[in-house]
Amino acid sequence: MSEFYSDKDVQREVTELQGKSATAARLFDIRRIIGGLFVVYGVIVTIAGFTASDADIDKAEGVNINLWTGVGMLLLGLFLLAWLKLRPAAPPPPDVVPGDGARE
Repeated sequence: MSEFYSDKDVQREVTELQGKSATAARLFDIRRIIGGLFVVYGVIVTIAGFTASDADIDKAEGVNINLWTGVGMLLLGLFLLAWLKLRPAAPPPPDVVPGDGARE
């Protein structure tokens, strides 16, 4: 049994898949995931840097490595999140209605 699709059906399917793909790209943008993790870990490591003892600083030859690493991680995470905010993923086409998968 062979089923034929009209050009209208094929175009509707393609448009629907493009909309779903754009939505997934926005939800799972790697900048959001990595940026968020860097911010969280940056805050934790920065706090560890503020509470470092003299013995910890002496181990790193006088440099508060936790503080500087935490600040660097925090800045990188904020940069990634700002980049996401300023240059978001492409929005779905305006004629796509989410969840409209009913066949005619």
